[in-house]
Amino acid sequence: MPSFPTIDDIPADSCVLVRLDLNSPIEAGEPQDNRRFERHAVTVGELADAGHRVVCLAHQGRPGRDDFTSLSGHAKILADHVDRDVAFVPDTHGEAATEAIDALAPGEVLLVENTRMCDDELPEASPETKADTEYVRTLAAHVDAYVNDAYSAAHRKHASLVGFPLALPAYAGRVMEAEYEANTAIGRKSFDGPVTMVIGGTKATDVIGVMDALEGTVDRFLLGGVAGELFLRAAGHPVGYDLDGMDLFDDQWETTHETVERVLDERGDSIHLASDLAYEGADGDRAEVRVEAIDEKTDAYLDVGSETVADYEPRITDADAVFVKGALGVFEDERFADGTVGVLEAIAEADCFSVVGGGDTSRAIGMYGLDEDDFSHVSIAGGAYIRALTGEPLPAVELLQTDD
Repeated sequence: MPSFPTIDDIPADSCVLVRLDLNSPIEAGEPQDNRRFERHAVTVGELADAGHRVVCLAHQGRPGRDDFTSLSGHAKILADHVDRDVAFVPDTHGEAATEAIDALAPGEVLLVENTRMCDDELPEASPETKADTEYVRTLAAHVDAYVNDAYSAAHRKHASLVGFPLALPAYAGRVMEAEYEANTAIGRKSFDGPVTMVIGGTKATDVIGVMDALEGTVDRFLLGGVAGELFLRAAGHPVGYDLDGMDLFDDQWETTHETVERVLDERGDSIHLASDLAYEGADGDRAEVRVEAIDEKTDAYLDVGSETVADYEPRITDADAVFVKGALGVFEDERFADGTVGVLEAIAEADCFSVVGGGDTSRAIGMYGLDEDDFSHVSIAGGAYIRALTGEPLPAVELLQTDD
């Protein structure tokens, strides 16, 4: 099986370039603390404690978007989690950046400016092309090793992800190790009992592709969210389409309905759909309706109902493994969190291997007081998690792997 050289293998007293994923919500111009800082702080802290000089790379947003900002605020949050100073230089690879790197003492940490403020970073290209950019060549000349800890961005062919492994000895950080191990488990591990997958969220195209790819691997799928409504539509119920002001269902139905109908026809026994749905009642409170009683869609359905949660729970508790991709409802609104939280609580209490994937879904764990330790792994990856589940390659991961 492919494996990684890890940060344990880095020669002593090295200057190490570490790619993190600190991409965060931006509110009033400031980055918000989240699970990514906490996770990556483990890698950064271990490297600094070992006496390495640590140079951190990360991105925030994309050019032209509101969340495309400097990383100065990220340095402060990272410092709190690492429990040591994290210096910041507002330069990606110019003289200010290289001088700051050369001035580092053992155990010191530096964060350089947003990688996406460098013209060489974003256009997707081959690793060989990225390794030959001025950005990679310049920084590589001032460090001894490269560590990729940004599993959640590993599906991208950007310079900071695929260029440096060809220019420097390359290693996996702790987040990279943990995410790879958990997110590829569905294809690598053998489970004695049933494998259950909870499917939800708003990006039905992604999760329907996962369902199609995991034929023969997953014994039962429990559906909610947009994907759940689209499957209900394919089953003949008058849901799964847009009302006025919506833009969630119709376009996705157009691109996925043939796959949805085929998967439902071929593997209907393994697919479990909501028996009831929740919506906002006339008084503003949560209301529920049985799917069989819906003659016409007049309300936006924002969660699966209580009967559905009760139906899904035993299919979780008797499973040997449970994988989650996407929330079953709009859990950010407490009125419509019952489906997502009910399923997560059932997983937390079950004696099974469990992976909760996707940043939005994993956020519900903290919001509703669940203990992250009750799950085998809580992933901070989105697109990379989808690719891992479907067996698609992750370019930045492949460049770190060796064959034992």
